[in-house]
Amino acid sequence: MILPFVIFIISLGVLIIAAKFFTEAAERIGLSLKMSPFMVGVVIVAIGTSLPELISGIIASVTGHSEIVIGNVLGANISNIFLILGMATIVAKRSIKLGKEYIFIDLHFMLGSATFLVLFLLDGEISRIEGACLVVGFIVYQVYLMKSDKPDEMPTLNDPETVKKMTKVQWKDVLILLVAALGIFIGAKYVVQSIQDIALALHVDKTIISLTVLSLGTTLPELAVTISAARRGQPEIAVGNILGSCIFNSFMVTGVASLIRPIEMPFDLAKTSVIFLIVAAVFFYLLSQDKKVSKWEGMLFLLFYAVFIAKITGIA
Repeated sequence: MILPFVIFIISLGVLIIAAKFFTEAAERIGLSLKMSPFMVGVVIVAIGTSLPELISGIIASVTGHSEIVIGNVLGANISNIFLILGMATIVAKRSIKLGKEYIFIDLHFMLGSATFLVLFLLDGEISRIEGACLVVGFIVYQVYLMKSDKPDEMPTLNDPETVKKMTKVQWKDVLILLVAALGIFIGAKYVVQSIQDIALALHVDKTIISLTVLSLGTTLPELAVTISAARRGQPEIAVGNILGSCIFNSFMVTGVASLIRPIEMPFDLAKTSVIFLIVAAVFFYLLSQDKKVSKWEGMLFLLFYAVFIAKITGIA
């Protein structure tokens, strides 16, 4: 019983260190490509830190464990909004300010991806056709990001002199990005494996594991990257990472997994988590209308997450 705890601590350390290097390299590459801080967050960082959800979803689908796919996606998105955003506001030096692009388009995509996921779950199955629709939704979002000319109201991630020197992508940064991404994947894999072993040893139901332990484990990269960005005074990366990860999870993780094999999960099993996902998405949208998320609102998010865990585990 001691070994899983040792593996958890070591792999968590690898995960956090890899996330730090990944964020820094991604920022430099993004700025070299003349991407805005928001684009760096939703394109590079968000997708990179969502690889554990995608890989675990593919593995679960191939092995026929549909409840793990949906549980992981629902739990991860709830964790992204309530836990990670809440933690980001606590550690940030100031309230997290949002640019107007979050209000007009990107928050709508987040709400839309959650809505599609919930609607497709109502009959207890996500078919291959529905999975294809989800993948198309993500492609549409990526095309929008690439085509849109968003006003960059957010501060740059580095000082002006550093930005001026970023005329082309350095191969060193690419190598760091790849090695760090591998570290994130390996660290997350062993974190998830070790906490699953601990949970199974305690005779915890598999559905509960996927909604809580597994989803929390696979969102640790997002947590590490988001907190690191918030503490360094880069809230645009923090919130961009959360938005991008939620959209990626709902569209791509679920879509790709259901293309491999239709996902089946009785709505009764997902009902509580679906309700919390809707509350999380709508609450995030409403609170962001003043273009900022305060520490007090972050504390409220953390309280919601605590209630979610209590409900799922049967404590409350």
